[in-house]
Amino acid sequence: MTAEPELPFFVYGTLRPGRHNHDLLLRGRTAAEEPGFLPGAVLYHGPGYPYAVETPGDSRLFVTGELLTAAPGRYEALVAALDELEGYNAPGHSGNLYERVARDVLRPDGTPVRAWVYLAAAGTTARLRSGGTLVPGGDWPDRTPARRARARPAVPHTP
Repeated sequence: MTAEPELPFFVYGTLRPGRHNHDLLLRGRTAAEEPGFLPGAVLYHGPGYPYAVETPGDSRLFVTGELLTAAPGRYEALVAALDELEGYNAPGHSGNLYERVARDVLRPDGTPVRAWVYLAAAGTTARLRSGGTLVPGGDWPDRTPARRARARPAVPHTP
């Protein structure tokens, strides 16, 4: 069995800097945090947290978030904690709330970075597409004053 690559994580909801789960699970465990954009995806409101859903063939749509790189020696513990939080068991598992998948995420200058992304699992995706509420602009509403005060990074140009 091949080991999974130690990729950065793309986060777009409660794991973003300044939010509750970032402080709880990520503070002091990351080596780098930078803005990022997931092209070809939309964001839906969930019960207290958002769900990203891919939109194949439409790279004009994107989800805004952050790329987080695990601090040296912290990757295994970090991926285990995030998998548990996100309700991820194994690829395609019927009990998954989210699927952890490797996708290209863009830095603000348009440079792609391969990263782990937690996307809505298949059953959740179907329910959201049939009656979910989209998050306008793909950027989950910010509830923290410090984050609201930060300037939103420019959306990268995608060819």
